[in-house]
Amino acid sequence: MYLKLDREHGLVMTDNVPDTLATSVIVPLVDMRAISKSYPGCLANDAIDLQLKAGRVHALLGENGAGKSTLVKILYGLLASDTGTIRWAGNLVHIDSPSAARALGIAMVFQHFSLFDSLSVLENIALGMDQDADNDLRQRIIEVSARYGLPLDPDRSVYTLSVGERQRIEIVRCLLQQPKLLIMDEPTSVLTPQEVADLFATLSRLAEEGVAILYISHKLEEIRQLCHEATILRGGRKVASANPQEESASSLAALMMGSDLPVARVAEVRKTGPVLFSMDNLTHQAGTTHGINLQGLTLQVAAGEIVGIAGVAGNGQDEFMQVISGESLLAAPNRLMLKNQPIGHINAAGRRRMGLCCVPEERLGHAAVPGLTLTENVFLTAHHTKALRHFGLISHRRSREFALEIIQRFNVQCHGAHSLASSLSGGNLQKFIVGREILQSPTVLVISQPTWGVDAGAAAAIHSAIRALAQQGAAVLLVSQDLDELMLVTDRIGALCAGQLSQMHRTADITVRQVGLLMGGEIAA
Repeated sequence: MYLKLDREHGLVMTDNVPDTLATSVIVPLVDMRAISKSYPGCLANDAIDLQLKAGRVHALLGENGAGKSTLVKILYGLLASDTGTIRWAGNLVHIDSPSAARALGIAMVFQHFSLFDSLSVLENIALGMDQDADNDLRQRIIEVSARYGLPLDPDRSVYTLSVGERQRIEIVRCLLQQPKLLIMDEPTSVLTPQEVADLFATLSRLAEEGVAILYISHKLEEIRQLCHEATILRGGRKVASANPQEESASSLAALMMGSDLPVARVAEVRKTGPVLFSMDNLTHQAGTTHGINLQGLTLQVAAGEIVGIAGVAGNGQDEFMQVISGESLLAAPNRLMLKNQPIGHINAAGRRRMGLCCVPEERLGHAAVPGLTLTENVFLTAHHTKALRHFGLISHRRSREFALEIIQRFNVQCHGAHSLASSLSGGNLQKFIVGREILQSPTVLVISQPTWGVDAGAAAAIHSAIRALAQQGAAVLLVSQDLDELMLVTDRIGALCAGQLSQMHRTADITVRQVGLLMGGEIAA
């Protein structure tokens, strides 16, 4: 008996005749059976079966909190299942650590990056692969990153990189391992359409070479385009299998949610009021060597208006958000105005007290502290705008009540307000962070990548909450790489390229292609 790669069935165990499958028995590369995992008060995985075949791209679908992350962490050795078995190419295996997984040939691209900011790209990749950070590895990084259209400078420090560039490190690290199974958790969340197309070409090539790919994404059109098979989880259980290429995005969403996806509404024309937030020829020198300088930015956002800023990662979005939030101050305060008051010299806390709330791109470590509870994370930003203190001390009761309100209003799946931020799935943490800022009823809300990594139902809920805030008279500035999102939600749209802001256009009067041109540096669409 021996294993053979068959295009239709994956790894196949045959008798002695290599040119026929007449006596073959299909042997998946991975065969997970009856996998269960429980936490206090929660059954994350309930007797789940999952089979992955060599040469096939398999989608794992489900709403936030459906159990996807738990299942892949078990497969990668980060968690131990309570019950169930895993077979690798027909052999029973015990994967008790990521190193054991890597020894088998399993590599994983994480949704939340496992990188050390103070180290270089080369040093991070070396640590992840348990290799020396030598010139040989440096050359391999340059070669592989160039070959797959994911350019990286091995000697740059990670703290100088955009989120999109950090994602490249994770992908290249996995490709360097020449994996037999590649697990990808929301790999395109911070990639541009062209980068996504390049990645898909890479993944298709890897599949043709016999690599099995387990692909987790909430972008259902991506799933339909790329994947051969899909397993759908709901509430910790496997509820369906499907061929994505024979399904519509709506039918896949219905399988995930147990009901039809709410119909998306095109951005309606809203009545706008006075300008609440503006930039006037704003110029700012980046604080790091590899940062992007902002040059002559001019922008106005009126009450009741949602303005979108598109752009490829690494074109100044981080510096843009830092200047707006108050993390970076300006030498000329009147270049940035809030309700006709100069704020360029006012810190983040002062701006919050004036009614400016911000949601940064990076969830853990920036928007939320991983080791603090949801109650504590609420206090960090909301005590500037809500009565969460009592005689100068933290009011845990009021903070907890506000956290519970966010959990209820935004349907955050967790174990309560005492849950650690790090214990939430990426999508549920995003819902909590967005809800925390919106429920402070800001005068101006600036939000970056609002639906990064959230499922279709959560994205619809977040978009609805943003629209409702604008309808109540707030000014909303939305920074996103998701052009479909920008076209759906915003009233006006522009793009940031190399630290310069394009002309703004009414969303109803511009196409996705024209926005793409603005992202590439065109002055006018």
